[in-house]
Parts: sequence; C-alpha cells; structure tokens
Amino acid sequence: MTVSQFQDILHTIPSEPGIYKYFDKSGELLYVGKAKNLRKRIRSYFSKIFTGYKTHELVQRIQKIEFTIVNSEQDAFLLENSLIKQFQPKFNINLKDDKSYPYIIIKKENFPRIFLTRKKINDGSEYLGPFTSAGKVRELISFIRQYIPLRTCKLPLTQLNIQKKKFKVCLEYHLGNCKGPCEGLQSESEYAEGLQQIRQLLKGNLTPVIQHYKQQMKEMAVRMEFEKAEQVKKKIDHLENYQEKSVIVSKHLTNLDIFSILIENDIAWVNYLMVLNGTIVQTHSSELQTKLGETKEEVLQFAIANIREIFNSPANEIVVPLPVEYPDKVITITVPKGGDKKKLLELSVKNVHYFKDEMQKKKILHTAEKLPGYKKAVLYKLQQDLHLPELPLHIECFDNSNFQGTYPVSAMVCFKDGVPNKKEYRHFNVKTVEGINDFATMQEVVFRRYKRLLNENMPLPQLIIIDGGKGQLNADIESIRQLNLTGRLTVIGLAKNEEEIFFAGDSDSIRLPWNSESLKLIRLIRDEVHRFGINFHRLKRSKGSFSNELEQIRGIGKQTTTQLLQKFKSVKNIRLQSLQELEKVVGKAKAKIVWEHLQK
Repeated sequence: MTVSQFQDILHTIPSEPGIYKYFDKSGELLYVGKAKNLRKRIRSYFSKIFTGYKTHELVQRIQKIEFTIVNSEQDAFLLENSLIKQFQPKFNINLKDDKSYPYIIIKKENFPRIFLTRKKINDGSEYLGPFTSAGKVRELISFIRQYIPLRTCKLPLTQLNIQKKKFKVCLEYHLGNCKGPCEGLQSESEYAEGLQQIRQLLKGNLTPVIQHYKQQMKEMAVRMEFEKAEQVKKKIDHLENYQEKSVIVSKHLTNLDIFSILIENDIAWVNYLMVLNGTIVQTHSSELQTKLGETKEEVLQFAIANIREIFNSPANEIVVPLPVEYPDKVITITVPKGGDKKKLLELSVKNVHYFKDEMQKKKILHTAEKLPGYKKAVLYKLQQDLHLPELPLHIECFDNSNFQGTYPVSAMVCFKDGVPNKKEYRHFNVKTVEGINDFATMQEVVFRRYKRLLNENMPLPQLIIIDGGKGQLNADIESIRQLNLTGRLTVIGLAKNEEEIFFAGDSDSIRLPWNSESLKLIRLIRDEVHRFGINFHRLKRSKGSFSNELEQIRGIGKQTTTQLLQKFKSVKNIRLQSLQELEKVVGKAKAKIVWEHLQK
C-alpha cells in the first residue's frame, strides 16, 4: 500500500483505542498491533521515510487494514495479545514471552500443586486464566497458600511411596503451610476438597467460597474465638478485592458469543465477538441485506447461525441486545442487564455502529466513482472552490526535497482529467542554486519546466500547485512572469502544515473543508509529488550521485561529511563555526583540516 493510497483511507480510521490488523494481497494476516489512538498509530507506519528493515518490509506488503475499537488502552493491549496467540502473524514472531499473560496451573499429578506459569502446554493439567497481572496472580497464590494448605514440593506422592513411608514432612508442615500428605497425614479426598475450593475461587465463583468463610466467622464469633474470626474476616475482604476488572479478560466468564445488530431499511450490520475462557479471541463485522422485510430478531437469528458455523464457535451461551429464538436448546440466550456481559455487549454495539458508518461512506464513494464523469465532477467542484477561470483538466504540482538540509532536488507530477499521468512526471537536478534555498530552487525548476513546454509548443496546465507557503509561491510567480505566462494559468501555494491554499498577491489564505472532494484531490496530488520526489532523492543518495565542497577536501570522507551536515545542516553553517565547535563533532585532526580549508 502506497502512502497516497493510505491517505485515501486515513479519514476512515478512528482516533480511539483499539487493535489493528494488516493483511497482504492474498488475505494473510501479517501483523496485529495495539494503539491508544488508532489513526495516529497506523499513520506512523506510512509517514516514516527511514525505518528498520522489518517495518519497511511490512509496509511494502500491506494491502488491507482492519481494526477493532475497544474502551481503553489496557483492553487494546489484552486483545492484541489474544489475537497474536490465536493467529501468530508472521510479523509478530519476535514477541517476547514477558508479554504473555500468566496462568495458574493445577498440575496433573497425585496431590496436585498449583503455581504460576506463562506456558500453556497440552499435558492434561488444568490451566486457569489468563490473568491481567502477574503481580495479582502471585498475590492470589500467596493468599491460597496462606489459608488453604497445599504442598509445594515435587515429591512423587503415589500411594505406594506413601505406604512405604519414603518421605518425611518438611519445614512447611511445621509452619502450618502443608498438612503432610507425604506421610499420609492428609487424605486425597481432603486434599481434593481444598482444590475444589481453589477452583471456585480462581474461576471467579466467589460466592460459595465467601459464604463458607462467613459461616466459619459466625461460628467462631459464637464460640468467642474473636481473633480467629478476625483472621477469617481478612480472608473475606481479600477475596472480594483481589480481582482486577477488565472487559477483555474476565475470570467471571468462560465461553460466550456476543452479537449486536443495527438495521436500516433493507440493510443490517452485525458485530460478533468470540469469547473463550473469558478472553476475546475473534472479532468480525458483516453486512446483510434483507429480502422480505424481515424483523431485527429474524435477521439476528439468521446471522447468529451462520457466523457461529463459520467460526466453529464452541460457546453454549449467546449474549444479544434483544431476545431471539434459537433452535438449539443446548444454547442459552442472554440479554444482560449489567456486569461483564453487559460491558462486552456495549463494546460490540460500539463496533457495529462504527462499521455501519464506514460501510455507508464506502458505498457512497463507490457509487459516485461509477457514475459517468465522476472525476470531472470533482474537477468542476475544484474550479468552483478555487474560482478558477478554466476547468483544471491538466494540473501539475512541484515539490523540493533535501536530506537533512543538503542535496536539493525537485520533482513534478502531472494529473490529467483528475488521474495521474505518469508519463509526464519529471525529476530535476538543481543546476544554478548553491546550498539550500527552497525559493531559488523552486524558481529555477518552474522556469525550466515551462520554458521547455513553450519551446516545444506543448499544452500548458490550467493549474500549478506549489507545495509550500508564500515564499515558494512568489518564487514560482517570478518565473511565470519572466516567461510572459501571467494570466495564462493559475498558480497556488499549499502550506505544508495547515493545508492552507495561497494565491499570489492575496494576504489571506483559503481553507477548504477537511473532507471536501476538492481538498482530497489536492491532498492526493501533494502526496504523490512527495512520494515521487523522495524516491528520486533516495535513489540518488544510494548511487552516491551527490557531492559537495566538504567531499573535495583531501583527508575528509563521506562519514565525516555526513556527521558535519547532520549537525550544522549546510556547508555555509559549517564555515561559520569555530574550530572548537567542529572538534566536538569530528575530533581535533579532521576538524582542523575542515576549518583551515573553509577559512581560506
């Protein structure tokens, strides 16, 4: 995807937290990322000129971008991790283990141990989680070990080994942290009872555990064991406060399908969130067209059946915004009133609204592009907005390019009938200007371009766009005046930051509406000349085509030249520096050579 292609879709990307997915031309998922601001983050991939190999290679392959909005940066982080685990995109293969979320494992063995792990393997053990915070998991395990005695040793506690009395109790037993199953002091059934209580706690089923402790506390109070009752009260408080809430990961939830729907006339939009073990692992939005005026319930029922089949959903509960009949009696239909399920439904509704808006915008644009004369209609609009004397069927745009204040070149692109005419694109090596002078450079290349068109009796453009402010525009106008072309074409300047449009002689600028078709066309032309100029500049540098005064100095190479230019931007500025300032950049020996040469 080129920068100009990306600019065409930039306005469709929301400035909200979420995850984004990049696909190649074959539809393969390349990369999943998270963002606090989706538009800003995705735009950063296409605005960098010099990037690492991985980013450059990724951007070259991107053909399609998808995103999912979430409520917070934390939720974006969690959802990104879930999707990476689910799909393992090729550009996420270097993801470090410390970004994986911790699980609590109940090990498959006699008298099972429980501990934290980040690796989930198919060994028959029971994995509970994932959890949002490793610190919370450690705190929870510490709580469990303090109040529900379990073994921590790795001894093979088979019945035969226990009967043979192969093991002796350790310090943990004497501290009260273990009940000594290694010597047969605790039965497997009693140990299993403690494990079941832990499962209830870890799966979020806190009510029976809390009720158990409350009953214990009452019994102790009746027996006037107030100190013990106070310890149990601390357990209850800890249980009620330890869990960290999250929409994306919740220990309260298991497997769910979340659906939301919008319907308007004969079009319906449906969003689907697949939740496995309390974690969103799949998001999907689709559009359906009704044929016989079906109700919202009928459309949603149809969508649920088809989407669940497509994604092979294992969930036995479906969360929806309104009651629907579902033929499978095993499936529970839930219309939540509050809690985590309600939050997930609200997230789905947020995504379906955005999906609907974007689909409608795309349809309007797609329909307009199919209409005869669509491009010409945009040109008529541009003529009207800029008050041009002629329809701008032929537009040319100029831009200067340099590398850290050195090596100036210029580029020009040509659009005819609203589309690029690449045969007319031109590059310019600056011939008469010394150093970096954007005004003089623009004056030179504009003069050369239109003097040649006049000499060859070629048609002139109706509109010339100069990528720059009033200074570049005035330089361009001077060339037009010298060629006696004043009044035969229109020249405008486009300010780089604010996208203001300047006309020669006008004190005030014009600002077109951000989403106007006229400004979109101007922006497209501007981005194209940027791309064309930067590619030319990069090619020239790679071939070593640039040279300057510093490289002519005996004993001074390209590395020293680059260091000086990066620091001081131009040879003129280097000449103004003291010997001490130059020494700070390239050392005493080379600084002396450069300084003596430039001072002659």
